[in-house]
Amino acid sequence: MKPKISDFGMARAFTKDACEANTGRIVGTYYGVLFLQIISGKRTSRYYGPNQDLNLLEFAYELWKNEEGTEFFDPSLDDSSSAWKLMRCMQIALLCVQENAADRPAVLEILTMLNNETANIKVPRKPAFSVKSDEDECIPEVKICSVNDATITQLIQR
Repeated sequence: MKPKISDFGMARAFTKDACEANTGRIVGTYYGVLFLQIISGKRTSRYYGPNQDLNLLEFAYELWKNEEGTEFFDPSLDDSSSAWKLMRCMQIALLCVQENAADRPAVLEILTMLNNETANIKVPRKPAFSVKSDEDECIPEVKICSVNDATITQLIQR
């Protein structure tokens, strides 16, 4: 089997008969999605999880967060010596699909993480394109108020 760029959802970045292209669109998340598809053998067009309500990115993140990432991998890739490598690949892929582009690693960083087994890898947060909120992420509560002891305000209905 010989994969083509159209197999990875990036065909729109190329014109007909082009073998390379420059794009103004951010396509970094595509690489993370592609990486997750390769290690899982799953498609992005389906829903996963116990309730069949998670897209591929959410499903991968939930399993990774709960330290159950081995359930995500394609069984044909699994052997006793590669489980930690696949977990590392999953973590790198999840970093590539972060909501904030500044949180996504550059290609050089990805290559370093893949080639250097001792390189530190950041902890990914909830991926982009997620519908569910992440209860572990703290959203600070904003209180808008002022204290003015000099005046008294009385509310009167109209």
